[in-house]
Amino acid sequence: MLKHLVFIFVLFGSFLMQSQTKDTINVEQDSIKKTEFIKQLGNGYFPTNYFNIDLRYLIKYNQYEGFRTGLGGITNSKFSEKYRINGYLVYGFLDHTFKYSFGGGFRVAKKTETWINLSYTDDLQETGSSNFLTDKRFFQFFEPRLLNINLFHHHITKAIDLEHKFSNYLLSETQLAVSKIEPTYNYVYVLHGKSYTKFDLSTAKIALQWSPFSVFESKDDVITETKNGYPKFTFQYTKSFKDVLNSDFNFSKIDFRTIYKFNITPKTTTEVTLTSGIAIGNTPLTHLYHAYPNNINKETILQRFSVAGINSFETMFFNEFFSDKFTTLQLKHSLKPFNISQRFKPQLVLITRYAVGDMSHIERHQNIYFNTLNKGYTESGIEINKLLFGFGLSFAYRYGAYHLPKREDNMALKFTFNLSI
Repeated sequence: MLKHLVFIFVLFGSFLMQSQTKDTINVEQDSIKKTEFIKQLGNGYFPTNYFNIDLRYLIKYNQYEGFRTGLGGITNSKFSEKYRINGYLVYGFLDHTFKYSFGGGFRVAKKTETWINLSYTDDLQETGSSNFLTDKRFFQFFEPRLLNINLFHHHITKAIDLEHKFSNYLLSETQLAVSKIEPTYNYVYVLHGKSYTKFDLSTAKIALQWSPFSVFESKDDVITETKNGYPKFTFQYTKSFKDVLNSDFNFSKIDFRTIYKFNITPKTTTEVTLTSGIAIGNTPLTHLYHAYPNNINKETILQRFSVAGINSFETMFFNEFFSDKFTTLQLKHSLKPFNISQRFKPQLVLITRYAVGDMSHIERHQNIYFNTLNKGYTESGIEINKLLFGFGLSFAYRYGAYHLPKREDNMALKFTFNLSI
């Protein structure tokens, strides 16, 4: 009888241990799934079995399209690790127009994460914006600058690009594209006696991103960046070829950016961002540079009250300056958060921004008025972040060579929004 009881006790104990082990495994698996799900949301995706929905296309707003809503996404590794399909379809309620993009890619080499991608895009792009191909996908629940942008050009672009990782520290992307460009505003580019209201471009781009001080680890054949090291360097060269596939203009662009972020104390951070670009040759306004302005063209400071951007000039009015060569320097110093309570920890940030630039052959750009940055533009201000539900307040003041006669016009008072997942 005693032997039977001992046997039953041992059997029951073994069952409990197995159940506990299974429960532990299930909890760990659930935790991993939850962590991956939150990571995907932070990158701007809502994951499903085979397709990740792109949250960027759900709803936005700008001055030209009004509300812009739609659906987009990309296939994930459950669909295929060697092939991917992506696309989106959106509709602007103010311009009553659909915009879309579709494409796909196939992996050439797993070790170097080499992909060849094809795409067809019919959409709008902000005039004067310049993006790096190698920028990691940057997602915000709320994009403040977008609300007030009104200068867009329509483009139909067919592109093929090659992603390649030389090493964990050096990423590259090369793109060949053919585009049909038509500004949505009244603009004429005059060159050699000919007036262009729309034009074709054939371009080649190569971009490099170097992160020499980041730290990477390999786990289950997946390499992840465990330490985001600084400084980081990004370089891009763009070449437009005249008379290649009916391209109208011949020009070159060189873009550079470096970001340096360091901690003076564990909770006190200083961030320095230097951005520079130059366009050489016959370049229309659509492909020149602004300095990321974020101030609405309205009369009073309260009418201009909106949401501050992350790296934008808050006192610079939209479409006030354009350049074919420019440099911006932005300094942010984040102080230690105020430990008022467990949940209420606002943070003070001190900011100074400087921009300088110039424009050759400004007379070629007609039916639009703008200034140049050859005298140097300066603004400084403060942010008090995370006051309530990720919202805060910012104040900036414009001074120096481009200080305006009316004092109120040099001021910008805005919300800030900071939310991390």
